[in-house]
Amino acid sequence: MKGQEQGIEQYRVTQEPFYEEVSGEKGLLKIAAESKIPVMLKGPTGCGKTRFVQHMAYELGRPLITVACHEDLTASDLVGRYLLKGEETVWVDGPLTLGVKHGAIVYLDEIVEARKDTTVIIHPLSDDRRFLPLEKKGQVLEAVDDFMLVISYNPGYQSVLKELKQSTKQRFVGIEFSHPPKEIEVRIVQHEAKVSKDIAMSLVKLGEKVRNLRSHGLEEGVSTRLLIYAGALIRQGVAPERACEAAVTRPITDDQDMQRSIQELVKAIF
Repeated sequence: MKGQEQGIEQYRVTQEPFYEEVSGEKGLLKIAAESKIPVMLKGPTGCGKTRFVQHMAYELGRPLITVACHEDLTASDLVGRYLLKGEETVWVDGPLTLGVKHGAIVYLDEIVEARKDTTVIIHPLSDDRRFLPLEKKGQVLEAVDDFMLVISYNPGYQSVLKELKQSTKQRFVGIEFSHPPKEIEVRIVQHEAKVSKDIAMSLVKLGEKVRNLRSHGLEEGVSTRLLIYAGALIRQGVAPERACEAAVTRPITDDQDMQRSIQELVKAIF
């Protein structure tokens, strides 16, 4: 047991992650945590969902176990499995089991990417039962008080094949994320990219203009994360036009006409 306790400590967030609150989401998650209510974060990629969870894990003083969901993720990957060690067969806890036992926040990032038969495993944890069946061990684990389940997904990428079932959705309270308001996004870019306020303002202005192109065929607007990457390149001496091409234009579209349109915006702003 002592070894497991030392193992959970590796998931402790020891330094406060920078996060700018937008609309009361911190207070909402704190109340949900106190009330043992699971939380669902919805919003586009790169808008701060993961950073928000990291920040709140620090504020709540709870370990944070993050699982990047994908289509090959199995229930055993989440719960645990028996493994051969030397001549012995030993049980190794998965991230969900660790969180349930030790009172961590378990964050399932982009949960729609996981197989539906895998996501069913979280159902008894995300209602008032708060337990996790370990079928291979013939056990049922009750979650300790500090355990919290947080999931995230991007509604913009949902399709018939990748949609969160209503039976899963309706077990969570939802917090909606979008791109931050201009003045907050400027502070975020300035802080994270360590650039001047003028550069940050120019990058945020570019972000706004590019997001407006969604009505002209762009699948998804530029994320705050990409604006930070562009700022970091500029800080290292890369010319703004080249930095924005590498960090904004190329990642968000392969369409050459759209790329030219974005680069024209860059030239006009910088």
